[in-house]
Amino acid sequence: MRAIEALEEAQKIAFAPFVFQATVSLRKLGIFDFIFDKRDEGGATIEEISEGLSLSAYGIGVLLEIAESSNLVDKSEEGKYELTKVGYFLNYNTTANANINFTNDVCYKGLFHLSDSIVKGKPEGLKELGNWKTIYEGLSQLSPEAQKAWFDFDHHYSDNIFEEALQLVFQSKPKVLFDIGGNTGKFAIQCCKFNQEILVKIVDLPGQLNKALANAKSNGFEDRVSGQEIDWLSESPKIPKGADQIWMCQFLDCFSEEEIVKVLRTCVASMDASTELRITETFTDRQKFDNAKFILEATSLYFTVLANGNSKMYSSRVMMRLIDEAGLRIEEDIALGEYHTMLVCKKK
Repeated sequence: MRAIEALEEAQKIAFAPFVFQATVSLRKLGIFDFIFDKRDEGGATIEEISEGLSLSAYGIGVLLEIAESSNLVDKSEEGKYELTKVGYFLNYNTTANANINFTNDVCYKGLFHLSDSIVKGKPEGLKELGNWKTIYEGLSQLSPEAQKAWFDFDHHYSDNIFEEALQLVFQSKPKVLFDIGGNTGKFAIQCCKFNQEILVKIVDLPGQLNKALANAKSNGFEDRVSGQEIDWLSESPKIPKGADQIWMCQFLDCFSEEEIVKVLRTCVASMDASTELRITETFTDRQKFDNAKFILEATSLYFTVLANGNSKMYSSRVMMRLIDEAGLRIEEDIALGEYHTMLVCKKK
């Protein structure tokens, strides 16, 4: 890279928040949509957008100028703007949509406190959302906009694997399944729909557990889905015995390495020789594409500044070491969907 090119990249990073917020505004104000709807006419001018959306030509102009410089839109000699491929994906791609809303509605203000979080080892940015030690305590109390963005982000990277995962989970014909960190109860409900006899116990913090059980009830599964409140950061967390399968998806990345071993040892204490513990995660070293690895590494900063201050997205190598340390052996190592790995573990 030549010096002038390196300097250009440096300036893009220096003003990255400006480009991001301009993108959010172009989406939220409907400008991207308006331009795309006019694609058969070669795009739209600032005046046409201003009249169509009842926005000032000045405001539209400053947004589209930075958008053009950032390769989000192209401008014709006639002054008409069209979306580039980048602009199109930013407005219409489901993954980009989940990522943008999560960044803007959950993380943006908190990221200002990243340096303090690194120094203190605590999620110093969380105070921008509420007064909790970790974000998990406050999920049920987030603003509707932030709560929706958080769950949409979480579900986007897990929902697509449920169908494939259920086929694997029920190969051994389990009768009782523990769903660790059940969130809104989506997986528990899917289990009940998939198998008419399965009993599911959701183990989670009180706020999430109440929401999950309410969702299970509204789906008619209150007799088959039960719950247990737990604080994994307490001195001696315990879960009952009796599970044929213990399921945890995108859960262990919410803890530090030391805490992961604690969680897994708690599960080991409840397991017998036949119990299967299925750990499903998105490992940084198992992504096919660089952009997926980039997303995971960015998500690690969310854990640092907002979630808990000490967890991250892990590599498979680290997770395997922690699994072994906790007293488990890996029976199967399965690629799942586009991003995930399922590790099927049994007690040593």
